[in-house]
Amino acid sequence: MSGTWFHMTAADLGREIDRGRINPVELAEAWLDRIESHPLAARIYARLTPARARGEAVSAATRAKTGFRRGPLDGVPLSWKDLFDTAGTATEAGSALLRGRVPDRDAAVLAEATLAGTVCLGKTHMSELAFSGLGLNPVTATPPCLNDDKAVSGGSSSGAAASVAFGLAPAAVGSDTGGSVRIPAAWNDLVGLKASHGLLPTTGVVPLCERFDSIGPLAHSVEDCALLLAALQGGRAVDLTGADLSGARLAVLETVALEGLRDRPAKGFDDACQRLSRAGAKVERLAAPEVAEAMGLAGILFAAEAYGIWREAIEAAPEKMFPRILERFRTGAQVSAMDYISGWRRLEELRAIWAARVKGYDAVILPTSPILPPDADRLMTDQDYYVTENLLALRNTRIGNLMGVCGLTLPTSQPSCGISLLAPAFAEGRLLRLGAAAERALR
Repeated sequence: MSGTWFHMTAADLGREIDRGRINPVELAEAWLDRIESHPLAARIYARLTPARARGEAVSAATRAKTGFRRGPLDGVPLSWKDLFDTAGTATEAGSALLRGRVPDRDAAVLAEATLAGTVCLGKTHMSELAFSGLGLNPVTATPPCLNDDKAVSGGSSSGAAASVAFGLAPAAVGSDTGGSVRIPAAWNDLVGLKASHGLLPTTGVVPLCERFDSIGPLAHSVEDCALLLAALQGGRAVDLTGADLSGARLAVLETVALEGLRDRPAKGFDDACQRLSRAGAKVERLAAPEVAEAMGLAGILFAAEAYGIWREAIEAAPEKMFPRILERFRTGAQVSAMDYISGWRRLEELRAIWAARVKGYDAVILPTSPILPPDADRLMTDQDYYVTENLLALRNTRIGNLMGVCGLTLPTSQPSCGISLLAPAFAEGRLLRLGAAAERALR
């Protein structure tokens, strides 16, 4: 029976635990055994937490037996990106700069998810200090892509996506500063949710850019993402019952997002738009010049803050870093305080313009990424290719971070090609209901 567990959603596993058909201890052992024996596990997991997983599973089994389950994911295993602090277990954020760093307490969201009964399987590999959308990391490991064994898996939550896509975790928790949940989710045919900045506490999360950093789940379904978000918040999941697309107004973002699409992402997006329209949505086109202006501020805002946070650690041992990540951080040194402050003031104005423009729509839609997962070997040997693909990988997802909204990516008919839905900040409930309806239409 355990063989079927690896093909079930997190929500379905939770339901089977509730019905008494799955014992959480047996479930945790099955996942741990599968990880230990999987040939790709070392490229996906930075380290496992078997003692913790077994202890949490025993507690979940007791609650299930006595009828006191804490929620729908009580007893369900998860993987965690290696920038979420885990008490007594190394948290190194994919960087030799943090090698041997062992926190003494859990990140706030991990503590909350543990209270909800989830089981921590271990920590997954990621882009170094989360500063790349590719998932290439020669310092620790480069996780594989589901659809192309020569390609990267997307970053920076690369191992998080791979753990779910390759059946080494039912669901995962990652972070998103410029697309780090949505890119790896899309490239591995998963659902990924970028929660609004500030919705979930980042206490105990290794930072990249604190004014953009957000947290989100990667999973096989919108329902899983809704349940995981609730577990991370310590609340109740939005009810997805009866969600449909009838009368929904969706705006296809033309500005920036549709420029230079590669063939397969374009095909996947066009097909998805047609399916959403057939399911009852009204799909319109939208130009938003403020997006182009905001994109021009991205290099100033992201790089300056990232380098400001990490400068001291980086310059104490720059030889420990992957040179291309090091170079990207150091571009932040060229930004003046005046440019950074004026950049943020202008971005706030652009966010207000965007909010007014899209107010009448249920969601703005766009291709999650304009490109397919790049070739890993070529990224290591061709610097121009690395720079071009890295910037393109995050181009579309970064729009959501710049505009300060929440975002959801769903798989399309084309492998490694996602469609993203953007909704206003703190409208996750509305976005997830719309996503559940869109998910059905896209199957």
